[in-house]
Amino acid sequence: MPELPEVETVRQGLLPAMQGKKLVKLQLNRKNLRFNFDVDLVERLEQKIVIDIERRSKYLLMHFEDENQTSHNSQKETLIGHLGMSGKFTIHTHNEAKMREHLKHDHVIFSLEDGTEVVYNDPRRFGFLLLAEPNDWQNHKLIKDIGPEPLTDDFDANYLAKQSAKKQGNIKNHLLNQKIVAGLGNIYVCEALFRAKLDPTLPASILANINNKPTKACKTLVPIIKNILQEAIEAGGSTLKDYRKADGDLGYIQHRFTTYSREGEPCVTQNCKSKIARIVQSGRSTFYCPSCQKR
Repeated sequence: MPELPEVETVRQGLLPAMQGKKLVKLQLNRKNLRFNFDVDLVERLEQKIVIDIERRSKYLLMHFEDENQTSHNSQKETLIGHLGMSGKFTIHTHNEAKMREHLKHDHVIFSLEDGTEVVYNDPRRFGFLLLAEPNDWQNHKLIKDIGPEPLTDDFDANYLAKQSAKKQGNIKNHLLNQKIVAGLGNIYVCEALFRAKLDPTLPASILANINNKPTKACKTLVPIIKNILQEAIEAGGSTLKDYRKADGDLGYIQHRFTTYSREGEPCVTQNCKSKIARIVQSGRSTFYCPSCQKR
């Protein structure tokens, strides 16, 4: 399932193709994805301008507005999207769209005023597109309780320490909790813990001292998380199975993974003779080096 870097890469690909353009036609080729489409989805979005595309955690946020509305009284519509396991957006120019045959799993087609088509394709249909209440996407049930974005200043060692104090659950699951920090998933948590040399089974409380201040481990981990995510965004996201960037190309950060999906392979740390191990935590595979990340 795509994590923050993959979704951010898709956002960056969609934005220049869609921003400032009118959605002249929204074609739904089925009644649902993971969830049913809103019954008034087409009515509320057609003939509106795409004013921005944002990301919150692993969700895409497409913002629409009537062409003639002014900023102080406008009613903005927001479409919340999730790529699920196999969802992808592809962009087709006017000439490409005229010649292109729609594929079996092209479930949603955004036709823009300049002839561009943005197609959402999702063979497994675990993704979804849902409308938020006008001007109120921040309070949508999927969004309102999400923690700070890890690439912002709100996510720092002091914040993480406060959220981790006295927490006895393991540090791996703690970082996957979207109420603690937005957008982290299994891939990049495994990678971050390896770089920080932290055993994934340690309690989250190791990130805070008795005064709820950040420990050395916490001060080390936070910048590592930020660096790994930024590297992945710059690399175009990971190339896991069905994930594709908005232009259809694969990303390539997977080729630099140090632990994820490398069970039984040699550790990349110089002079370390251990092999990457796999354990299961809360139903998810955790990959780590038993030597570099020992308790």
